[in-house]
Amino acid sequence: MTRNSRTPQIFNVVIVGQEGRLAYEALLFAASLRHSCPEFQGRLLLAEPQPGPLWDSDPRITDGALREALNELGAEFVPFDNQHFGSTYPNGNKIEMLSALPAGEPFVFFDTDTLITGDLAAVPFDFDRPSASLKREGTWPEPQLYGPGYSALWKSLYDKFGLDFASSLDLNQPDEYWRRYLYFNAGFFYYRCPQEFGDLFLRYALAVRDDPPVELCAQSFDPWLDQIVLPLVIHALGGGRGTLPSGLLDGTVSCHYRFLPLLYARESDHAIEVLEAITAPNRMKKLLKQRDAIKRMVYQGRGAKVRALFDRDNLPRREQAIRNRIKSNGFWMR
Repeated sequence: MTRNSRTPQIFNVVIVGQEGRLAYEALLFAASLRHSCPEFQGRLLLAEPQPGPLWDSDPRITDGALREALNELGAEFVPFDNQHFGSTYPNGNKIEMLSALPAGEPFVFFDTDTLITGDLAAVPFDFDRPSASLKREGTWPEPQLYGPGYSALWKSLYDKFGLDFASSLDLNQPDEYWRRYLYFNAGFFYYRCPQEFGDLFLRYALAVRDDPPVELCAQSFDPWLDQIVLPLVIHALGGGRGTLPSGLLDGTVSCHYRFLPLLYARESDHAIEVLEAITAPNRMKKLLKQRDAIKRMVYQGRGAKVRALFDRDNLPRREQAIRNRIKSNGFWMR
């Protein structure tokens, strides 16, 4: 059977949307999905936290025109309540929202600071073998001078949950080098059932937050908690690295840009073309110009000035160096 004759998989795409920057990123995401994947047959679920004691203010998207535009692009609002996280750790939304999603339906979660740039429906997901984004740096853990090292730190987590540490290792990488250990960016992840994934994600996250192994006493969990726990969840569910062909997500099909200045600095010409196409309609302009970073970067030309600062074939190796150059030229915006 040729690739083109494969029966398309039906799955849900999930993002978290809330008041502020994420609302406008959600609009860009939804528009890019419809632009780049017009034949997508799944649902676009926009998980939205509801007001409660764990939030300092109402986290819902309050702009009626913005909500209407998201609906017209096919986004279905899915409310959820925060029982464990909120204003103090908003990254916890991607953990708690999973319990509100339809059980038994395969899903792919994306951070809202992502553009869909290709045919998402053609990606050969194996929903029985979960995985997540490998577009990351060695941000956690930070081994201390007198130990413990990477192996002891990560092994303490696997031991806590009764998981096999040795089978998680990439033996092609040297001992005590961060890439040897299973570590993901939580910018996307997927599985066959959001509630099964979410139950484990929440249980592990709370256990690490509230009762961490003694080896982690010198480690920071904020903002890394979701990325600390994510590899454990994926490993426990039979997934890992390399379960998806490389070059698709975080490649030709999706672009996790994180912030607009970084998008213009380092991402492909095609990603910029998608951004320009989806932001061109007058209705989108009216809504998106309400966000200063989008107004200045996209509509007032600062993005092009950022892009001119960098050679995409010879970028600095670390993201912080890219940020510093943008900031020193006065173009950094969130």
